Amino acid sequence: MLRGRAVTLRLATAADVPALAAIRATPEVRRWWRGDDDLAAAVGADLADEALTVYAIEHAGRVVGAIQWYAEDDPDYRHAGMDVFLDPAVRGAGLGGDAIRTLARHLIDEHGHHRFTVDPAAANTAAVRAYAKVGFRPVGVLRRYERGADGRWHDGLLMDLLVDDLTD
Repeated sequence: MLRGRAVTLRLATAADVPALAAIRATPEVRRWWRGDDDLAAAVGADLADEALTVYAIEHAGRVVGAIQWYAEDDPDYRHAGMDVFLDPAVRGAGLGGDAIRTLARHLIDEHGHHRFTVDPAAANTAAVRAYAKVGFRPVGVLRRYERGADGRWHDGLLMDLLVDDLTD
């Protein structure tokens, strides 16, 4: 378990799938974290993906989201990437930033990472703001980066964080 100021991160399990799928089904989250009609299967696939480590984010005794990370292990390019989603009911309380900071500190202290990347949709201002508050900086726009639910291509924003940029 990883403890932040207000959140606890623990490895997500199959028992978390219904709660995480329900959060992913909210329009505010589904817009950015798509998936087919079976979101439980999508969450389960993330848990089964050996390249990802998925944590349930808990606050006040309940699951309020998930944060996951993956590593590029080539020693010449080594870094970690992460993604996060939160229940819209708890947004604005700093929980996303707390989860991001807690995971980053763990990856620095326990895994020796010095650099992190994220790639939120450029239009996802809430995610961009949460990452920036922790110290992530924009690197550039990934033009026509991902296909949206509307079938059109949308831009992503590449952001990175170096150890020295991490805020408290």
